[in-house]
Amino acid sequence: MRFAALLLAIVCASPALADSWPQWMGPQRDNVWREEGIIEKFPEGGPKVVWRTPIAGGYAGPAVVDGRVIVMDYVTGDEVKIANFERKPSSGTERIICLDDATGKEVWKHDYPVAYDISYPAGPRCTPTVDDGKAYCLGAVGDFHCIDVKSGKVLWKKNFPADYGTKTALWGYASHPLIEGDTVICIVGGEGTHAVAFDKNTGEQKWAALTAPEQGYSPPTIVEAGGVRQLLLLAPNAITSVNPATGEEYWSEEYVADNGSIIMSPVVSGDLLYVGGYSNKSLLLKLAADKPAASIVWRNKGQQAISPINVQPYAEDGILYGFDQKGTLRAVDLAEGKRLWETSEPVSERPANSGTAFIVRHGDRCWMFNDSGDLLIARITPEGFEELDRAHVIKPTNDAFGRDVVWSMPAFANKRAYIRNDEECICVDLAKP
Repeated sequence: MRFAALLLAIVCASPALADSWPQWMGPQRDNVWREEGIIEKFPEGGPKVVWRTPIAGGYAGPAVVDGRVIVMDYVTGDEVKIANFERKPSSGTERIICLDDATGKEVWKHDYPVAYDISYPAGPRCTPTVDDGKAYCLGAVGDFHCIDVKSGKVLWKKNFPADYGTKTALWGYASHPLIEGDTVICIVGGEGTHAVAFDKNTGEQKWAALTAPEQGYSPPTIVEAGGVRQLLLLAPNAITSVNPATGEEYWSEEYVADNGSIIMSPVVSGDLLYVGGYSNKSLLLKLAADKPAASIVWRNKGQQAISPINVQPYAEDGILYGFDQKGTLRAVDLAEGKRLWETSEPVSERPANSGTAFIVRHGDRCWMFNDSGDLLIARITPEGFEELDRAHVIKPTNDAFGRDVVWSMPAFANKRAYIRNDEECICVDLAKP
């Protein structure tokens, strides 16, 4: 009894297990940070920088799992700090880098030569997806690697343009890979291969589905609706639901995005499903309760809705929150398709109609990282936006139409934030003293 009591005391006194950030938008792919013991206000001078490590260019955020930080970059001597709507040829080396979480020191790296012919050519876009000791890393022009996290050994690889006869989208491959059971699902492009499921251990193709006029940039998304798991595939011409085990189509609804610019992942709130993209194109569907099916509620509400460009929106209690292409944070009543409010306060130093900020929910607050390199603590409610605190943590090192930006999604794990630009990856301490 004394031993049992002692064991119970030790367990109760132990701190909560640290969280991980194994993929884009976190452990459950929902942009929610669930760790406790996080500061509510920044210390004077901003959060402590635990370490900083030099890296090269890219938009890909880091993944953090089991004492390792996995990040991708692009090393080139060409000018790539250019933002426009034209393809910019360059050549160099993409790298997959593993850092020690405690020190930021390099553990291993894998590099390979690439030739870019894309707009915004600074580097890779996709956060590595880490699962069961393997990192799945998708480069900007379709190089896909499965790597052993411990050793850095390449277990298998693909090149989507070479293997599937695809053409890289204007802004590169940007759809973050999704683990589903024993498969890893990617947006590949091509005839009948818009989405492909690979055996996550061997790389063998398990199924392929759909043809789209352009790939788009929307990540594959899993939802539970109509009594089944549904894989939602959002392309510039339609949103389609398929069986994630087979690729068999359940339903599809037409959706048209200008310039092939559909970037967000579909958002589900109750039985409502929202998608939106450039320019002011939006669609709200109602998911059937008894079978995998959907019906249109409304379409193209213009400035009443949200057309995300590079920041994922979220829904809570029937309200959609996110940054519109206009550069303002908005709240929208989904059922009504009615804008409740909008503000540019999180990006207040930006010119009109510009600026973005990634949003991660944490309890009753939100953490935001704007494209000026600021971390914000805020509250976002149906009534409005309230900034609680702000700290500048990293400089913007890229260019967007004459203004400096940093467009990389941070990772939040181990009571820290992991943030990168085109020069360094840093780790900042967000734990309560």
